Amino acid sequence: MLNNPNTATRSSDISVEKVALRYGTGEGAVLALDGLSLNVKKEEFCVIVGPSGCGKSSLLYLIAGLEGRTGGMIKVGGRPVSDAGADRGMVFQAYTLFPWLTVRQNVEYGPRRKGMPAAERNRIVDHYLTEIGLAAFGSHYPSQLSGGMKQRVAIARALANDPEVLLMDEPFGALDSQTRHAMQQLLLSVWEHSKKTVLFVTHDIDEAILLADRVFVMSGRPGQILADLTVPFERPRDMDLVMEPDFIAMKREILGLLKNNGGH
Repeated sequence: MLNNPNTATRSSDISVEKVALRYGTGEGAVLALDGLSLNVKKEEFCVIVGPSGCGKSSLLYLIAGLEGRTGGMIKVGGRPVSDAGADRGMVFQAYTLFPWLTVRQNVEYGPRRKGMPAAERNRIVDHYLTEIGLAAFGSHYPSQLSGGMKQRVAIARALANDPEVLLMDEPFGALDSQTRHAMQQLLLSVWEHSKKTVLFVTHDIDEAILLADRVFVMSGRPGQILADLTVPFERPRDMDLVMEPDFIAMKREILGLLKNNGGH
């Protein structure tokens, strides 16, 4: 089940090679990531798990171009990452919708900034509002939505910009378990239709195994990739899978890695 986390592949949509990230200088400097390497293939859904403070979110910010790395190389679609770009869509745990815009206007934001004609913008927005089950809520404002609905809009807004990859930083972490499960199923449905490359961070090991093609397990700080685990279960998957012996065995393997390397 273990793959070599440092093995690059030509078909990688995300390539992270020996990346280091240091905060501060001198004696107060903190080495957050050290020589971290991973690769995500085109249209693959990969999930990162790791202990708190290991640099999971920092890694996503580096790939998104929202922070600058200290060393190493990051490429998306074969192109070096130097700053933020429309080829990468980001969904955060916090609800980052524009409160003064309606649901429809939030989803339309990226295509509008690109200067896309109104007819094309409307087609894209209609498509994604239907995909996320909120076609009837286009005129609502974020304050009128539940947490789960806000995250659906955030996902639609990221996808409407047609990124090559979708970066997701614990997007369901603040949701109750029932809403979280519904959002997991929605995300998998949208991903199967859109065929985007996804890199998803979570603390929830069940969520990681249910969603992922591969699970990257990170060490405690400074963060490195301890293991690259292929998830052996066929899709579609449902919550009943968590009771299966093979699922429990994989969860135990991940928990063991985390426990022995600065886990939760």
